[in-house]
Amino acid sequence: MIDCDKLIRLCGDYGIPLSREAAARLDTYASLLVEWNQKMNLTAITDPEGMVLKHFTDSLTALPLLPETKGVSLIDVGTGAGFPGVPLAIARPDIRLTLLDSLNKRLVFLKELCAAVDVPVTLVHARAEEGGRKPEWREQFDVATARAVAALPTLCEYCLPFVRTGGRFIAMKGPDGEAELKAAGKAMALLGGMPQRVEHIHLPKNPEPGEETMDRCLIVIQKTGVTPSQYPRPSAKIAKAPL
Repeated sequence: MIDCDKLIRLCGDYGIPLSREAAARLDTYASLLVEWNQKMNLTAITDPEGMVLKHFTDSLTALPLLPETKGVSLIDVGTGAGFPGVPLAIARPDIRLTLLDSLNKRLVFLKELCAAVDVPVTLVHARAEEGGRKPEWREQFDVATARAVAALPTLCEYCLPFVRTGGRFIAMKGPDGEAELKAAGKAMALLGGMPQRVEHIHLPKNPEPGEETMDRCLIVIQKTGVTPSQYPRPSAKIAKAPL
């Protein structure tokens, strides 16, 4: 369905190694996504070219930001159709993957998807602000990721409680990521985090004439201390008074 050669080439432009076997599994992912999208609203992007660039290449740009330690535990918060968590685990099979989403029907899809692409996974049906307070998930992960979920101050409150001290939160944002990072200073300080790295990504790196492009901002927040017990707050308080 997708152009696997192009996907491998696009990833290579960013120094991201993607095997042909991994690309084939992402092709299976694309086919299942289109099939299931006819039954439920998983994504607005279902054309092969769009999926290669906006789903798979975009997700995999976070790969160089992960710790090199083997067996990294990663929770993808508000994972939706599995981005970026599932592509990252396909490209790097040592990842111990957890996918969290508030809609059970998405988790039904993700269960079938992960079985089809041979990715071991733990599925969590919960809202982020609820899951982050549970002892079995709180501060248990080396990495938390989130893509297009909420503004960064709110996203920090959703995600940093899952990350152990010394771990990191990778927020995948659009072109306004730097502005969001400035606005998130108070939230990071309260929640035990600090900015570590910002990567600006232009997709694709070498566009062809007339080809659609997009700008992305990847923000890495280091977890420097324990998140105080009062966070995350209930969703109504988060919405009414963002940090």
